[in-house]
Amino acid sequence: MNLFSFLLKASTVFHRASPAAAAKVLSGGTIIAFDQDAESLQVIRHGSLLIDKDRITSVFDASSPIVVPPGAEVIDCTNKIITPGFIDTHRHGWQTVFKTMGSNTTLAEYAGRYSAMVAEPLFTPDDLYISQITGIYEAVAAGVTTILDHAHHTWSREHSAAGFNASVDSGSRIFFAYTFQNASTGFGIQDQIIQWRELAAKISSNLTELVVGYDDWTANPDGADTLAVLDLIYKNNVSVLTTHHVEGPWMFGNSPEDLHRVGILNSSIPIVISHASFLDARGAALLRSTNKHISITPESEMHYGHLHPTSHLILDQASLGVDTHFTFSTDILTQARLYLQSVRYRVYENTIDRWQLPAQSPMSVNQAFLLATRNGGLALGREDLGIIAPGAKADIVVWDGRSPAMLGWADPVAAIILHASVGDIKHVLVDGEFKKRDGELTIDNYAELQDRFLASAERIQRILRETPLPSQEGSFLTGTPYGYVLQVDARRGDGTGYGPNFV
Repeated sequence: MNLFSFLLKASTVFHRASPAAAAKVLSGGTIIAFDQDAESLQVIRHGSLLIDKDRITSVFDASSPIVVPPGAEVIDCTNKIITPGFIDTHRHGWQTVFKTMGSNTTLAEYAGRYSAMVAEPLFTPDDLYISQITGIYEAVAAGVTTILDHAHHTWSREHSAAGFNASVDSGSRIFFAYTFQNASTGFGIQDQIIQWRELAAKISSNLTELVVGYDDWTANPDGADTLAVLDLIYKNNVSVLTTHHVEGPWMFGNSPEDLHRVGILNSSIPIVISHASFLDARGAALLRSTNKHISITPESEMHYGHLHPTSHLILDQASLGVDTHFTFSTDILTQARLYLQSVRYRVYENTIDRWQLPAQSPMSVNQAFLLATRNGGLALGREDLGIIAPGAKADIVVWDGRSPAMLGWADPVAAIILHASVGDIKHVLVDGEFKKRDGELTIDNYAELQDRFLASAERIQRILRETPLPSQEGSFLTGTPYGYVLQVDARRGDGTGYGPNFV
């Protein structure tokens, strides 16, 4: 008998004596659980979950007697699929108000129009608060229960606090990566370190963790700012560090080799390196030897043009992120599906180019599901996130198995990864509490929040419409020259179909 089966049987005895004040039972669904002994997914049909406060305390299969504690709420999940919540290991929540403004933007244009380097004049602290919290609720509605937010809106004490407070107030599981950078406003890294300590001292949420983002490992490995950030990380036992790494012709640095040179990669601190585009074999070996992870953001990397040519070679140290959700999907499900099919395309192409036929598929739906769930928890150093198992956090998504898209499913993992949409999500629980129920967010005064958001978005988007697009001629800020890109056309004729942005 493996450990998972033992826990299934032993849980019945344990819970006869358990307190039940905050208990919930998700009853009769198909559960995509995780066998911690075999380190693999396990499907339990006609199963049930017992949640006590913030934890999954028992997972019952059809043969196990379910002991419902007195006073527990029972939620009927017949014909539904129960999964762990998705984990997003790279997002910039503050940019939500830019929605649809960058539908055809490149990464170079983004840098000069929407990025943290240039966006500060557009935002009051209240704009930033409402943009951040609205974006978090958007993610929760899509089944994302944990977010590593690379918060590079640290232009002033007020802006930084606004994003942090919005994260706390959202009631969601947020790793708020306060990003240390010398802002053009004069609010520099030494001031930011003071504020980080102040925020850490007064944090009251058990769901929001204050962590660190830093992107100057390559250009400033031995400088006073980098040493000060390292000192903060070590002295405060920071639970996660994140950094952007995009190489190739982009030359943004922050590679595993750079982090290793300053000594941080070999520490016990979980590190998430976002994108890791053009990761090489040496960098991959360092990640494996130090047990550090990358965050692949598939739609972002295809949309902007920084690609992901080598990330499929290190999926054992990879997770998934969304990145700039104002330009495309906000949900990890879409990222998992896109990445699965893009890896299949890339590997198949190698076989076909040798005039051979693929003998098997290079990547399975199970692997895509793990990238979206379990691997995200591992990247954050949290084995209790991204799985359904006794002792795991009760971050749960319940899917309608009788929706038009999923009707007739046999494999629940395939049903989610290849057929479901965010519209099929019935319930979302974070830390054992409903955040979405019967298809609706459980947010007080959500309509009022929407009105506030729309007022900010209207003002900020009006300014952007009146601002000329940055030039993309000559060379990018790293010195790399711009190159010709073929624009394809959906209509006959030359240059007839691309069209304008309807903003």
